[in-house]
Amino acid sequence: MSSFNALIQQIQAFDTQLHNKDLMLTWEQSTDELKQVLSVAEALRTLRNENISTRVFDSGLGVSLFRDNSTRTRFSFSSACNMLGLAVQDLDEGKSQIAHGETVRETANMISFCADVIGIRDDMYLGYGNRYMREVGKALDFGKENGVLAQRPGVVNLQCDIDHPTQSMADLAWLTEHFGSLENLKGKKIAMTWAYSPSYGKPLSVPQGIIGLMTRFGMDVTLAHPEGYDLIPEVVETAGRQAKESGGSFRQVSTMAEAFKEADIVYPKSWAPYHVMGRRTDLLKAGDHDGLKALEQECLAENARHKHWHCTEEMMKLTRDGEGLYMHCLPADITGVSCEEGEVTESVFNKYLIHTYKEAGWKPFIIASMILNRRFANPEIVLENLMKNGARRIDA
Repeated sequence: MSSFNALIQQIQAFDTQLHNKDLMLTWEQSTDELKQVLSVAEALRTLRNENISTRVFDSGLGVSLFRDNSTRTRFSFSSACNMLGLAVQDLDEGKSQIAHGETVRETANMISFCADVIGIRDDMYLGYGNRYMREVGKALDFGKENGVLAQRPGVVNLQCDIDHPTQSMADLAWLTEHFGSLENLKGKKIAMTWAYSPSYGKPLSVPQGIIGLMTRFGMDVTLAHPEGYDLIPEVVETAGRQAKESGGSFRQVSTMAEAFKEADIVYPKSWAPYHVMGRRTDLLKAGDHDGLKALEQECLAENARHKHWHCTEEMMKLTRDGEGLYMHCLPADITGVSCEEGEVTESVFNKYLIHTYKEAGWKPFIIASMILNRRFANPEIVLENLMKNGARRIDA
């Protein structure tokens, strides 16, 4: 297969250190490392589609820790582990000794004796989620350095308070597929915009993940939100710097219509303001339930002032040739379907339904790629051997 062989050659040519570090934030990785994650994911998908087994582990454990509700990411992590030959075990903190004060260092080591990866979703507390993941990583380093662990499991960021790398990388993989190549994304305009939702407290990590990744590849990235719905300032600054370095652009506008104008891609998604997430974290940590209820009502009232931030057919007509690509991490708040008024109309969502499903379909392969790249210094050899062996996944 010429396309598969081309992928192997690409991976071999990349200069990366993915096997020595956890992918916590995409903007901490080199361009080659991001490209390698994409290429390995594509190779794995190719093997899967050709009915060739991708089991690189004979045994082992993938540990999942979800501190927030999840459908797509939870099942994508399980699918990725199973695809590679790992069993999955959920870490239920309520049923573990964590509830009795067990330290992060102890927990991380106790669950890792035969584990190859730990997937963590911790996006509820601004300033804590990513920090917790790094603390787990340091605990694993401690166990490996002191001979407690025979091998150091990788840590996969399944969404934190700052970034959602498995989502944004899946989005990038889908855009690469849709537009034909990563190179073809240069100069494409993508609008990451806030959209109205009848709920509050949605994490900042998706919009931050998009502006933090798409600015790496020469795209023209536009961020739009109502006044007060700011993202973490450091992430916005990073996006601007990266856009200059990649030959793209990054700008902020104050209306959805301006962002949608001549956009090739639109990503209307609700999120809570940066300052609100900070207040929410303080209230959650303090166990102030009355304060949380008051904050929720305050934020819902503020959201309701911006119901015109709504992805409609009229809004989509502003995109390039009226046919811009709609994207969403799902689940979307669909007006008249999942809520009375939400982020997007039913007609727009249904028009791009298959597109959003294909977008989501990349996530298991992106996660599997992250696991494989963390475990093997030369993933191209592993992938090439899988193709050569040609073990059938199922007999058909």
